[in-house]
Amino acid sequence: MKRALITGITGQDGSYLAEHLLAEGYHVWGLVRGQANPRKSRISSLASEVRFVEGDLLDQGSLVSAVNTVQPDEVYNLAAISFVPMSWQQAELVTEVNGMGVLRMLEALRMVSGIDKSRTPDRGQIRFYQASSSEMFGKVAETPQNERTTFHPRSPYGVAKVYGHFITRNYRESFGMFGTSGILFNHESPRRGAEFVTRKISMAVARIKLGLQDKLHLGNLDAVRDWGYAADYVRAMHLMLQQDEPGDYVVGTGQMHSVRDAVRIAFEAVGLDWQDYVVIDPALVRPAEVETLCADAERARSELGWKPTVDFEQLMHMMVESDLERASSAHKYRDLMLTAAW
Repeated sequence: MKRALITGITGQDGSYLAEHLLAEGYHVWGLVRGQANPRKSRISSLASEVRFVEGDLLDQGSLVSAVNTVQPDEVYNLAAISFVPMSWQQAELVTEVNGMGVLRMLEALRMVSGIDKSRTPDRGQIRFYQASSSEMFGKVAETPQNERTTFHPRSPYGVAKVYGHFITRNYRESFGMFGTSGILFNHESPRRGAEFVTRKISMAVARIKLGLQDKLHLGNLDAVRDWGYAADYVRAMHLMLQQDEPGDYVVGTGQMHSVRDAVRIAFEAVGLDWQDYVVIDPALVRPAEVETLCADAERARSELGWKPTVDFEQLMHMMVESDLERASSAHKYRDLMLTAAW
């Protein structure tokens, strides 16, 4: 059985990837920063099947120790500070984690594998996946974007991701390491963090429908993204590490939708008119906006045999239905507790 080490296992992508790899028969290990990870509950259903090892992308020694302990066949580096607006407030930390953290993990793999200038590993070659991002394209040079499109990041997050992308390529070319990067476009799910716009929308729609919230405050409704379903995208990550040769792949649906589209579809799912509830808040607009992102995933389709299975409307409906269930359950529980208190 293959062994996989996932950084960021408690995140949206990490939880879906862990499920996918377990279904494929892998031994799955998750890298966690101590035992008090607040998002560990996201993978509580997998607790009996996943093993954990402590490590931190800010600490080179801990990564070497983790890799040496797990002895993985594959490493998926999904850990990152992934909320783009935060990168303007904590640019240095985001750069340390999203940029230098990639270098530290690559160095850990190189050291544990015994790879030096000879480019020949003393042990089996560890395959490495780096989570690159469509935010690297930023102020796009062309639409749609593919593996050859020039990068012009528009946030500290995007800049750090460009470094992680290129250092992975550099270690591939310098040391012959099996390093591949997935340039994933926006991918969402009911497990998406509440700070991300699609989840912010689905949560607000659910609460408004239940009478628990009055308005939804948003920034730029005209920003356009290529949104897909996260569980589809982790399949692409796994497929990349099954290839004979490493390479970089753009992963997305090739379909563009605006934030306005997301709002409309979500409110329509519960029979409401979005214009009655949405408030435009200039404070929520990014300092430097990425206006248009759309994937040309032809290489992933042709070489990996990958394609998405959930379209955007289905995705938004899935998220709204999930948040309706959660909000309704929480509301009923609170009413029950209030009744019991009386």
